[in-house]
Amino acid sequence: MKRIALFLATNLMVMAMVAIVFSVFGLDGVFSQRGLNLTSLLVLSLVIGFGGSIVSLLMSRTMAKWMMKIELVTPQSGGGYGQIANDVYALARAANLKAMPEVGIYDSPEMNAFATGPSQSKSLVAVSTGLLAQMPRDQVQAVIAHEISHIKNGDMVTMTLIQGVVNTFAVFLARIVAYIASNFVDSRLAGLVYFLVSIVCQILFTILGSLITFAFSRAREYRADAGAAELVGKAGMIGALQTLQHGFEPLDAPNGLQTAKIADGKSRFSLFDSHPPLAKRIAALQQRA
Repeated sequence: MKRIALFLATNLMVMAMVAIVFSVFGLDGVFSQRGLNLTSLLVLSLVIGFGGSIVSLLMSRTMAKWMMKIELVTPQSGGGYGQIANDVYALARAANLKAMPEVGIYDSPEMNAFATGPSQSKSLVAVSTGLLAQMPRDQVQAVIAHEISHIKNGDMVTMTLIQGVVNTFAVFLARIVAYIASNFVDSRLAGLVYFLVSIVCQILFTILGSLITFAFSRAREYRADAGAAELVGKAGMIGALQTLQHGFEPLDAPNGLQTAKIADGKSRFSLFDSHPPLAKRIAALQQRA
């Protein structure tokens, strides 16, 4: 779920910055000074909430390339990377994407890949060096097909809308709690209390709201697996998941990158997991006709 972690982190950062700007310029304080105007508060919540998620979406491809130190490759690239670009382009054409995604390689021992970007025409598929070193080509193609399916299904855009709604409720409820809290302190401290409580509650409610985002993420993984099976056959996708299932066990270190993209490497289910357990994903594919 590295793309999700990047998305949520950027989203939270943008929301906090916008909220602070609103408070500094007095656009937020009117709600505590003049009483709680729920209509105005809802408008403010929508601006901050969807602003954070939309900016996160627009920045997703750029942020991923920067934070993951991704090396972009083309069919002309050497070292076998040109073949990866060819595979991505071939699968993108098979999936009828509007434009070819950017293709990137990032240095990591983990077996993973991810897709990100604000739209089909501005997308990125990135593959780890660990995956290329440890998987046979047919399984690598299955993993790429999985990521192409995420792009085709518009999962990042859908996540943006879901996160926007979650953000809106987080901002709305945080301001209500802050308004109530500010009424229980000396008037000279009311503004400071309102500001601090609203920021803390906004972060807390956003984290709790991420349970909804993660639930959507788990559901979309099954859909992306099914899409990959349609592109390359379910045997290849099952084989890739089985390789991941075995390969993740030695990487289960406390400081390891457990926010994976094609999988998260965990065998036990958690509400904060972005991916279903690999065993369940394999079983779902095996049950397909």
